[in-house]
Amino acid sequence: MKKNDEKINMKTMSSCINSLIEKGFTVNFMVRGNTLAAADSEITYTPAEVKVLNFYRFEGESDPDDSAILYAIETSDGARGTLTDAFGIYGDDDVQQFMSSVEEIAKKTVETQQ
Repeated sequence: MKKNDEKINMKTMSSCINSLIEKGFTVNFMVRGNTLAAADSEITYTPAEVKVLNFYRFEGESDPDDSAILYAIETSDGARGTLTDAFGIYGDDDVQQFMSSVEEIAKKTVETQQ
């Protein structure tokens, strides 16, 4: 897939998630208290064990307050997956607090992917 095609295909959350799954981000993560957990296991991670390799923001078509963020995450043991949250005032406090504790967060743009 060409970079311009990828940019076009990343406009919706579902297309972005599908693209990330194709790239090996198959774990569904959730925040439990002050840890990140794989939704289908008991494995948890502290903020120090988490790297955000990329993130994507989406705004609702009819309401700019209807926003979401999708994180592409890799953990210290190599697990790769996604975490979603509402963005802004509707965001989950636990998710926002956890993500603010993660030190390694990178935003890859077309310029940085080259």
